[in-house]
Amino acid sequence: MNADEQQNHLKAYGVTYWTLEKQLKVKWLLNYKGGSFLLPDAEEIQRECQIRGVSFEVISNAKAEEILELISSPSQNMEAVVLEKAPKIAVYSPHGQQPWDDAVTMVLTYAEIPYETVYDEEVLNDALILYDWLHLHHEDFTGQYGKFYRSFRSAAWYIEEKKAAEALATKLGYNKVSEEKLAVAQKIRDYVIGGGFMFAMCSATDSFDIALSASGVDICEPMFDGDGSDPSYQSKIDYSKTFAFKDYILERNPNVYEFSSIDMTQKRRIPKTTDYFSLMEFSAKWDPIPSMLCQNHTALVKGFMGQTTSFTREQIKSNVLVMGENKTNNEAKYIHGIKGKGFFTFYGGHDPEDYTHKVGDPKTELDLHPTSPGYRLILNNVLFPAAKKKKQKT
Repeated sequence: MNADEQQNHLKAYGVTYWTLEKQLKVKWLLNYKGGSFLLPDAEEIQRECQIRGVSFEVISNAKAEEILELISSPSQNMEAVVLEKAPKIAVYSPHGQQPWDDAVTMVLTYAEIPYETVYDEEVLNDALILYDWLHLHHEDFTGQYGKFYRSFRSAAWYIEEKKAAEALATKLGYNKVSEEKLAVAQKIRDYVIGGGFMFAMCSATDSFDIALSASGVDICEPMFDGDGSDPSYQSKIDYSKTFAFKDYILERNPNVYEFSSIDMTQKRRIPKTTDYFSLMEFSAKWDPIPSMLCQNHTALVKGFMGQTTSFTREQIKSNVLVMGENKTNNEAKYIHGIKGKGFFTFYGGHDPEDYTHKVGDPKTELDLHPTSPGYRLILNNVLFPAAKKKKQKT
């Protein structure tokens, strides 16, 4: 899985998942040749690699033992993690065509990793207990319809989305979309606390935390929910209810395409040509979880924008781990934390291979980016629940 030898990093994750589905165990060799996978030597696995265009090397049992011995050496920042079971994956996404694309569903499809779609009704009916891993699609949990009001309030898709959201909230017994979305966010919170793994990108990161922190407080202006917001809502935000963020200031103006001061999009002045973020290095033996989540064939990854591009460092809670950052701009791109018995990862930006993906832009063709390090980070999270559980040493 290093840069020179692997032709298709993304589909390699799919082959690994396919192997786990066959009830075969896999070893994930952290920091060995870019985070390689040691699979059983079976003709059907070799054939599957060939079909999917995944590079592989057949090694003897003696060679495998030699590699594992090297990895186990205290002098090496490496570890062999056993992957035991293919995780059952859910994507929280509205039904029907949306005017934007979602990086996670695209890479899952490209890597041929199966997933099921759930939305508000399923979440509120406790369907999440059936899944090991949940991705939050591009979403606004605050009930402000992505704050697209200024640019798209006359667009047919925006009008239809608002109408559908209001109808669904009414059907589910809520007076407002913001109240219904809060209930969904709280169910997702409970899923994580109970042991689930949640992965979110772009606006599903900060809007999730904002919704939780504004429980019982009206932060929506009349064009969103039909009545005025609480004039003193900022003072009523409860940061103790959030997963990752603290001390942020909400954006009150409905015409501003921003939720709060968490996001760095408007505060950053970085040219596209120099916009990169670096992955942190962790001890594979002592901190296997962040090590798994940061496996890559490069430590420097191209930046990419989104409604929520990256996170203000000062507004990240001290118990949340920054795994990817742009130091020169003092921003975090990729963060991870523990909540109860479960885990969450927030990844800023919309599409790792489309720098400024806009509403209505064509989707990224991953056939053109089979070795994308930005997309690899997503797939690291997909396989993480498959790992044999042991206590993280911190």
